[in-house]
Amino acid sequence: MTELQGVFFWSFLVVFGLVMYWISPRARDEAGFFHGADDAGRPASQWALMMSVFISWIFAKSVTNAANLGAAYGIVGGLAYAAYWLSIPVAGWIIYRLRTREGATGMVSFLIAKYGRGAALAFSAAILVRLFNEVWSNTAVVGGYYGESGSGAFIAAALLFTASVLFYSLKGGLRSSIFTDVIQTVVFVLFLGLTLLWVVPTHGPVALLTEGEFALGSGVDLLLVAVLQVLSYPFHDPVLTDRAFVTREKTMLRAFIVAGVLGFVAIVAFSLVGVHARLEGMPVSGNVPADVARVLGVAGFFAMAVVMISSAASTLDSTFTSLARSVAHDLPLLAGRAKLLRPVLAGTIAMVVFALIGNLPMIAGTDILKATTISGTMVIGLAPVFLFSRWVGYSPLSFHLSFWTGMILGTLLAVGAIPPGWAIGDGKYALLLGTNLYGLGLCMTGFLLPLAFGRRPARGCEGAT
Repeated sequence: MTELQGVFFWSFLVVFGLVMYWISPRARDEAGFFHGADDAGRPASQWALMMSVFISWIFAKSVTNAANLGAAYGIVGGLAYAAYWLSIPVAGWIIYRLRTREGATGMVSFLIAKYGRGAALAFSAAILVRLFNEVWSNTAVVGGYYGESGSGAFIAAALLFTASVLFYSLKGGLRSSIFTDVIQTVVFVLFLGLTLLWVVPTHGPVALLTEGEFALGSGVDLLLVAVLQVLSYPFHDPVLTDRAFVTREKTMLRAFIVAGVLGFVAIVAFSLVGVHARLEGMPVSGNVPADVARVLGVAGFFAMAVVMISSAASTLDSTFTSLARSVAHDLPLLAGRAKLLRPVLAGTIAMVVFALIGNLPMIAGTDILKATTISGTMVIGLAPVFLFSRWVGYSPLSFHLSFWTGMILGTLLAVGAIPPGWAIGDGKYALLLGTNLYGLGLCMTGFLLPLAFGRRPARGCEGAT
């Protein structure tokens, strides 16, 4: 890359932030900053919400992981990772039911009424860890297009990107996040198409879509893990769940279904970049898209970089707005306070603080895959909490027996303490599959156990309408 091209790439990050700031609307009040409403108080439209959910869940680390899995297992790897996008319609349907049948107005308030303040506190802690991971794991992907992990260029690009996104996120909160998500969706789809035009003709769609083996040890084990985790994974992601409460119930449900289907297709499509690398005989690394981009020439590299920057920005600005809502609304609710005196200011401070500390793991060189693989198993205990909520009344014990069982199993898996006998098959994800299958059974048993003793609680949750 010439010096002039280098200046162009670095300038793009600055221009990106300035343009996003210029086009993003300013939030005039709390309804705009925390709920995405316009100046007239109207919620986001169905199509704006759909595009926002779609692009917010196309994480930079996720498209990178999809390509990495495509390189490792062929199209099976892409399908396995894309299965996680079924989480969106699953979450949409369950939250639709919570809103219409149990009167839920938010995740934390629902948990307090249904399972107690301790349950909501544990859930909120998991949320903050999730949001913390979203910061560094996405900025690290962008940094990877400017330098090797840990290098000065890598860190500088990641920090410059963070500042650019923070700049326009502070202007409008969730309103600007949803508005810019629409723009970023168009940019993402356009440059994804350009990237595929470079990649697909080399081997042809038939070769790309038939590469790989549908066997348990060849990626199907991960596909089964994804199918199990879609029952719990979406509920610890406030980027997704916050958007489930900003419009009417049916509007939200339709938007979530369409976004989930489009997300599945987009992830499978991007995994073809990894399948291409596999057919080319390229070694599997931690960032296959960047490796492929480097052999596509300057134009191809730029197209791939724009795909990553647009997807990372949409996730990062959504992460900042979710952090603002959590700190300004949910944490006071947990403390028994109805509202802070200046919630927008509190949310703004939270954004800035997390932009700084959230990048520390990136600077330290932590692997981006760790942000996903550990948390997915730890939160399997959330599945019965939301799936079976209508059949219990006020039952804190049900929550804790389920939630902490998942947390313990996820921790044991992370430190290598799960017995080998739990493995299902002999593939790379055999132990992960066994832990999630048996663990989900244990979590469900723990959740239902209090119902087997004593009286059956009344249906519904306290305070629900």
